[in-house]
Amino acid sequence: MTETPRDHGGGLDAAVARYGGTRAAWLDLSTGINPVPYPIGEVAPDAWTALPDRAAQDRLIQAARKFWDVPDEAGIIAAPGASALIARMPGVFGGNTATIPAPTYNEHAAAFRATGWAVQERGVADTTVVVHPNNPDGRLWDANDFVGNTIIDESFCDIAPNTSHVGQSRRRDRVVLKSFGKFWGLAGLRLGFAIAHPATIRRLGDMLGPWAVSGPALEIGARALEDADWAKRTRERLEDDTSRLDALMTKSGASVVGGTSLFRLYDVGDAAHWQDKLAQGQVWSRVFPYSDRWLRLGLPAPDRWDMLEAAL
Repeated sequence: MTETPRDHGGGLDAAVARYGGTRAAWLDLSTGINPVPYPIGEVAPDAWTALPDRAAQDRLIQAARKFWDVPDEAGIIAAPGASALIARMPGVFGGNTATIPAPTYNEHAAAFRATGWAVQERGVADTTVVVHPNNPDGRLWDANDFVGNTIIDESFCDIAPNTSHVGQSRRRDRVVLKSFGKFWGLAGLRLGFAIAHPATIRRLGDMLGPWAVSGPALEIGARALEDADWAKRTRERLEDDTSRLDALMTKSGASVVGGTSLFRLYDVGDAAHWQDKLAQGQVWSRVFPYSDRWLRLGLPAPDRWDMLEAAL
């Protein structure tokens, strides 16, 4: 597997330094985070001042079980962000070879390489990692695609819950990862989940240690996961906004490659040129080291669409 730079969305500070303006004035579309976050409301004072208690942790786990329809035979654990779990995935199954089909989110390959594993794009290996839907092209994986030890990163799957593979999490050779920050728009809260066989969850618990999730994250996360109506309304809004974004981009000469309703991937011919053009209008986008044609955009907040239209 050819190693590519460990790139991410963001980098807005560098864009501001190069093109000018203030950070607050820019429209950052380089990430796939919901621009209309869940309203956090009031947080109990002792969530900040006391160590997280068992009741708060149990409430979050029960809310997550219900929201994702986790099988009774599977376990679930919360962590300080999906990234914290990705970094620990090499310790879940034995072996030293991993297949990670590319292009995809590059933190998975980085985590396995950091612990001495050989990583390849295809073929039989001790562990396979897939991102479902895939980042950046939105590819969906079928259950028949999974053979042997498989880690399924469903960080963006809450936009299409009927495609989830959580039902497979009862198996000893499966792990399903969930991100909270993307769909609920609260990436700074740092909250993620692993769903797997109870024995696997116990191993992850030993790796994470006690009090892995902060008190405010436990309280806000539980409240959000219990709010099924908000999730339903959000999916509908994201679908509408996705159609609007695709229409704007195709009108401007881009072709839709794929994506999800949290981010869209376009073939623009010259990605560097498009990124520069949008940046002139203080709109930041995502390009990739492995493609000079692909440009990825997140969705603008409801009151920022005019800024994108002007930049285009």
